[in-house]
Amino acid sequence: MKMALVADDEYPLRLLVRAMMCQAGYNTVLEAADGDEAWELIRQHHPPLVLLDVQMPGRTGLELTRAIRRDPALADTRVVLVSAKTQDSDIEAGLEAGASGYLTKPFLWQQLLAAIEANAPSATV
Repeated sequence: MKMALVADDEYPLRLLVRAMMCQAGYNTVLEAADGDEAWELIRQHHPPLVLLDVQMPGRTGLELTRAIRRDPALADTRVVLVSAKTQDSDIEAGLEAGASGYLTKPFLWQQLLAAIEANAPSATV
């Protein structure tokens, strides 16, 4: 079973990402509307792939990425940050925090699908 988590405070974006995840073969897609809810779901379910909005209520995507990287139980988690912040320094900060990918908003559905496929964990849950 392939599992992923999508965390974004914009409900329509979560729906779009969920649909793309299902198209990419993910059977279980967890959703969180803020960073605190995302952290609880990540700690409880250990999804192999998480897509995090950089700017959302509660913990930010950058904070969550750093927390994931500090937790040995989550060491294999792939993180893709999704953000309207498009400066090179923003992307660099995301990658330095430990993200394996960074997707800027707005994006085309093909870009989202490519990011999902490029960051798909080799093992499934």
